[in-house]
Amino acid sequence: MVTTTTWLYLGFLLLVVAERVVELVLSKRNAARAFARGGVEAGQGHYPVMVAFHTSFLVACAAEAVLWARPTLGWVSGVALAGAVAGQALRYWAISTLGDRWNSRIIVVPDLPPVTGGPYRYLRHPNYVAVVMEFWCLPMIHGAWVTALVFSMGNLLLLFVRIRAEEQALGAVYAREFSQRPRFIPEVRRG
Repeated sequence: MVTTTTWLYLGFLLLVVAERVVELVLSKRNAARAFARGGVEAGQGHYPVMVAFHTSFLVACAAEAVLWARPTLGWVSGVALAGAVAGQALRYWAISTLGDRWNSRIIVVPDLPPVTGGPYRYLRHPNYVAVVMEFWCLPMIHGAWVTALVFSMGNLLLLFVRIRAEEQALGAVYAREFSQRPRFIPEVRRG
């Protein structure tokens, strides 16, 4: 039997799906702009795997919530919801900072300097931090710990491939500019 909290969770997942559709439309528009400015794409081989993986993740969140419904602890759900919302805020901070340079593919326009504002002042990959947060927190809102564990581990492998391809495509200027910035966890500076 599907409970009220499960329906609420499924509704929340539908909002995330709608958000992803909007992101794909934005990504397609931005990719066309990048190609019009001479952009070059890298990492095409892993992109279809990434799309399928992210789609399967959302399906798995819903499936585990419905098929293996288990009691959830209110405080765990609350912390997970807060983490998911914080991850979305970080994602949109990164997207808005990149502007029309953001898309879900790796497309580099030659001679454009790296973006160093917004969350990129603190991290090399704030959007990927948001994705890591999402892969753990989104399923845990409804206690879908198997999905959280399996997809978080898979996501780490996918990010390993993705980040290597992206950093290589961005080249030496990016490497110099970001050499002192951590990839994922901001440094706490004293003094």
